[in-house]
Amino acid sequence: MKVAVIGAGYLGRFHALKYAAMEDVELVAVVDVDEDRAVQVAKEADSAAFTNYNDVIGMAEAASVVVPTTQHYEVARQLLKAGIHIMLEKPMTTTVEEAKELVELADSRDLILQVGHLERYNPAIVTLTKRVTRPVFIEAHRLSGFKARATDVDVVLDLMIHDIDIVLAVVKSPIKEIRASGVPVLTPRVDIANVRVIFENGCTANLTASRISLTDLRRIRVFQPGCYVSADCTEKNNLIVTADRNAPDPRLSIRPEFIRHEATDILDLELKDFIKNIRQKTRPLVDGRAGMEALDLALRINQAIDEALSRADLDDVWQ
Repeated sequence: MKVAVIGAGYLGRFHALKYAAMEDVELVAVVDVDEDRAVQVAKEADSAAFTNYNDVIGMAEAASVVVPTTQHYEVARQLLKAGIHIMLEKPMTTTVEEAKELVELADSRDLILQVGHLERYNPAIVTLTKRVTRPVFIEAHRLSGFKARATDVDVVLDLMIHDIDIVLAVVKSPIKEIRASGVPVLTPRVDIANVRVIFENGCTANLTASRISLTDLRRIRVFQPGCYVSADCTEKNNLIVTADRNAPDPRLSIRPEFIRHEATDILDLELKDFIKNIRQKTRPLVDGRAGMEALDLALRINQAIDEALSRADLDDVWQ
C-alpha cells in the first residue's frame, strides 16, 4: 500500500513515522508547505519530500491529511476526487456542509474516509463502549495544559470533540437540549467549556474541557442501572462497579472490578486499522458520518457558548 502524509507538523510527523515502520506499507511522500519541515520529516521517515499535495496524485493510494483544520475540506476533497483513500484528522472540517460533501464524495467513489478520533482506539474506551448498554448519566473531564500549537480552533473542537464522539457512540439517541458555557482565557478562542447535553432517551451528558489546566486529566464516567463504568484515558484503566439490586443487603451487592491495560500505541492501532479497512473494504470504527455527527454537535455547543458570551459583553477584551 502506497501512502502519503499531508502535513508534517507535530502530529503529521508521527503519522509518517508510523507508516514508515509498517512492513506492508510504503510511505511514498511527506508533504508540507514548509519545505524544510517536509525534508526533515521525510528524511527521518526515509521518504520523499514535497510542498504541494497535488504531487501525490497518481503516486499514493491512501493519505493521512494532517493539515490545519481550515484546510481539511479542500485537501481531502481533491484527494478523494483523485481516488485516494483518506485518513482525516479531527475535527474533520469547519462546517457540517463540508463534512457531508466529503462523506458523499467518498461513498460515490467507494473510498474509505476515516476520521482521526484517536481515543476510540484507547483500550479503556474500547472496554467502556463494550460494557455500556443503557447509559443514563455521563460525566467527562478532558483537561490539559496550554499548548500554542492547538490554538487554530477552540477547546470544544480541539479537546471536547473526543468525548462528544464517545458519548454519541454509546448513547445513540437524538438530542433534546444543549446548555453550554465557555470562556476565552489565554486566547481569543474559548479555552475552557462545559456543556450539558440532554438526549431524547433521557440520558444526560455533562462534559468539561479545558486547555489551561495545571494538570492533565482525561476521564469519562458512565452510569446505568446496576452498573458504573469509568475510563481513565491517560492511565488506560477502567473501574467497573456492578450491583446486585436483588441482594438483601445493598452493602454486600457492590462488586468493583479494576482493569489495567498494557501500554498501547493507539495512533499505530488507528493507522493500521485504516490500512486494513482499505484492503478489506470494512467500515472504519470512526467513519465520515460519525466524524460529521461529532462535528455537528461540537458546532451546536459552540453556538450555545457564543450566545452566552454575547450576553457577557466581552467584545473589548481581545481588541
